[in-house]
Amino acid sequence: MSRVVADTEVVPRKLPRQVWPICLLAILPLAYLIYFFDLSATGLLGPDEPRYAAIAREMALSGDWVTPRLWSGPWFEKPALIYWMGGAGFRLGLGTELAPRLPVALLAVAFLAFYWWRLRGEFGERAATLSTLILGSSGLYVAYSQNGVTDLPLTAAYAAAMLLALPWVARGETRLLPAAAALFGVAALAKGLVPVFLAAPLLMGLRPFGRIRDWLRLRVWLTFCAVALPWYVWCYARNGWPFIHDFFVVHTFSRVTSDALKHVQPFWYYVPVLLAGLAPWTPLVGLLGGRERYRDRRRLFLAVWAAAVLVEFSIPVNKLAGYILPMLPAMAALAGLTLDEAKDARRWLAGCAALLIAFPVTAMVLPAAVLNGLSRAPRPVFGVAWVAMAAVVAALAALVWQLEARGRRVAAVLTVAAGAAVGIAYLKAVATPQLDRGVSARGLAREIGGRRDEVCVGNVKRDWEYGLDYYLVTQLPHCESAPRRWRVEAGPGGRAHLVEAR
Repeated sequence: MSRVVADTEVVPRKLPRQVWPICLLAILPLAYLIYFFDLSATGLLGPDEPRYAAIAREMALSGDWVTPRLWSGPWFEKPALIYWMGGAGFRLGLGTELAPRLPVALLAVAFLAFYWWRLRGEFGERAATLSTLILGSSGLYVAYSQNGVTDLPLTAAYAAAMLLALPWVARGETRLLPAAAALFGVAALAKGLVPVFLAAPLLMGLRPFGRIRDWLRLRVWLTFCAVALPWYVWCYARNGWPFIHDFFVVHTFSRVTSDALKHVQPFWYYVPVLLAGLAPWTPLVGLLGGRERYRDRRRLFLAVWAAAVLVEFSIPVNKLAGYILPMLPAMAALAGLTLDEAKDARRWLAGCAALLIAFPVTAMVLPAAVLNGLSRAPRPVFGVAWVAMAAVVAALAALVWQLEARGRRVAAVLTVAAGAAVGIAYLKAVATPQLDRGVSARGLAREIGGRRDEVCVGNVKRDWEYGLDYYLVTQLPHCESAPRRWRVEAGPGGRAHLVEAR
């Protein structure tokens, strides 16, 4: 087992050589099932994904990679990174769904490789492998790897920067700080000032973890500025004060206190989101207690990183589930490290395996939850098929118990991750057709087809409005100002449908 040395250093543990071929053979199909299977099975969802994709398509077509434009008008809600990623997808001819989504999925997988590499250098092969399997199959990380929105790019850049800071935290090494600064610059291109505030755990470098002035050295600041500032300066030079007002005043600072965005949630909102987002690894949270575990400076840093993200995003009145995604890499690392050192993890890992039943349950309620909110979604109806599913999950939990009892912990974790991959593939196969029909505007856009010049938008959610505009490649007018023969109206359950005006 790992042992603590001088209250700070942990002896790394290597994987047995015979385990490597098994891991490599298993990880490739798991990565496909989790991240790339049925990636375009449903149309773009929500208000953000089609809006960002429309802006990316506009960039790709116009060749203007500086000013984000939505239907020819400047749109300064987010920095340019997500638009550049989607625009590159359109330039490569990936199509309406893959262009905005595939770059994000590829980034999610690339970050996992980087994540394993950095944790391996600090904590050893086994801890890195356990942590990477946990993060790579956790529900929230997977969910946001499937959408062309800003949360995953922010998380990958920010978390990569924080991981590069670990040698400085532990030993005062400054060699990697310029690279960390560059990645903070990339994170600033993903979501503005957010990563600057999320870097608060680095203030722990004052004492006893090092000197904060290491971050104030010229080469570190110049690296950050060289990456982050050119787009901001160029966009301001082209657009002037409206860029500053819309981006910083309206879409950055006003979000903290204003309820205009209609994302108001209670202070404790992210606690259940985190527990659900860690599934199927939620039971491992029970392993994270105990002060003696955090004598290692790096592990304490990971804990403060996770806590800082949770607290900082709990303060604003506007909250969305994806906002706390940047804390998941730290939580997964803590879970993997603790699991690596645990003497007996049978009940914890068997609990994770048992929680795989959440995937078929989610498949039943997800479409209605996305459309109208989880509180309004109907309760699952359990039939005969559920007996078979429960039996399979129980057998898997028993297998994981036996693997752990025989000292094959990596195999036990890999089994749970494989179960999660199959569960995610099942969820996609079952839920995505319903999502496509009931939540995405893609099907309705096909129904409208060549009649778009005869269609206006009535009282529907902006999800449908932005989605229809994206798929029809035109901005439909509102019926109040420009009535037309056909109207898009909200129907039963919130689903929009086409009706003929009377």
